[in-house]
Parts: sequence; C-alpha cells; structure tokens
Amino acid sequence: MKTLDACKVLDAHRGDAIVVCTMGAMNALDKLPLNPLTMACVPLMGGAASIGLGLALARPERKVFVFDGDASLLMELGGLVTISHAGPKNLYHFVFNNSIQFAGLGNLETPGARRADMVAMAKACGFEAAQRIDELDDLESRLNGILASPGPSFIEVVGEIAHARGGRWAQVAADAGYADQAHLIREFVAMAGQTPSIQSTSGLGRRSRNCRA
Repeated sequence: MKTLDACKVLDAHRGDAIVVCTMGAMNALDKLPLNPLTMACVPLMGGAASIGLGLALARPERKVFVFDGDASLLMELGGLVTISHAGPKNLYHFVFNNSIQFAGLGNLETPGARRADMVAMAKACGFEAAQRIDELDDLESRLNGILASPGPSFIEVVGEIAHARGGRWAQVAADAGYADQAHLIREFVAMAGQTPSIQSTSGLGRRSRNCRA
C-alpha cells in the first residue's frame, strides 16, 4: 500500500487524537488538510515514539498516534522498551515500512529491509498488541478494533517496495541543501504556519508570487 493512502485512512479515524509524525508519513500528511493536533518531530529523526510517549502520559484522556518510519524505528529501539514499561493505554505506534530511507532523494535501502521482524521486536520489548498489516483493505477493516483496544499498540504498516522518485518539493529540498523533503517542510511550517503544498495552492500563495513578480 502507499503511505499516502494509509495516512488518509488513519486520518479519517483519528478524531481528536494527537499525531506525532516523521519522515515519509510527514510528507504524506503534508498533502492532507492541516490539523493543529499534528506534530512533526523532524529533524529529531528517531524521536517520534519517545515524543508520543510523553504526550500520551501527559494527556491520558486523549489518544496519541505515532506515525513512524522503518529507518526511524531502528534509531529508537530502546524507546520500545520504555513505552512497554510505561504502558500508556492511549498510545498507538504505527510504523510505515517501505524498506527505503530518504525516499525521493537518497533512496537508500533500510538496514534489515524485509528481513528484520519489527513486530517480533515490539513483542520482545513487551508489547502485547503488535501486528503487521500489508493491505489497505486490511488496515481499514482492522483499524476500529485496534483503536477500541487499549494500548500501547504497535502496528507495522507495510508499504510498496519501490524507490520513490522525487517530486517537486523533494527537488526543492535537494536544491536548497536539505537532507530530505521532511526537513524542508518542517522549517517551512515553523516559519509560515502551513505546509508548502497548502500555501502554494492558496490565495496567499498566489498573491505572494504576484508580489515577487
């Protein structure tokens, strides 16, 4: 399945949940309507789960979704133990596994791609609820049950095995010297208050271009 399609399904079910996203999922959410309860953790690659844990403990009345990446997870494996030990019942950790890191620019194969068993890692760290989902229809059919069950829950969302081609913003990021598109978007949102895709299609974006012209 495509990360964007999976994010659309999750976004439709999030309700008032806080979403902490990184890397590929962050790029996908950039294409959806901006939500004030969405937090990007770039450039802290490998920090999404720990940030999500802190928010889940601070706001136990609200669900917290973590939209992580496979390469990011490898940088925070110790965080899985911490999450399991803390046991937040409102935390749902989705890991988008497309076996590629820096998709659109570097397109590097993730170490252990399609060999490392992330669900087994989560279970070994103490997660009682850990599962792998390969198909979009399966994600849609199982999501209500996942969210109705107490966390912490670990869900590996398996994406297409493909080297993504850089789009417009990926090329802008490369030309500007960013490591990847996610870092560019994070700084853009911090300064402009909205994603570049939204601003480029808004009246404000058109007026800005006219002013520069």
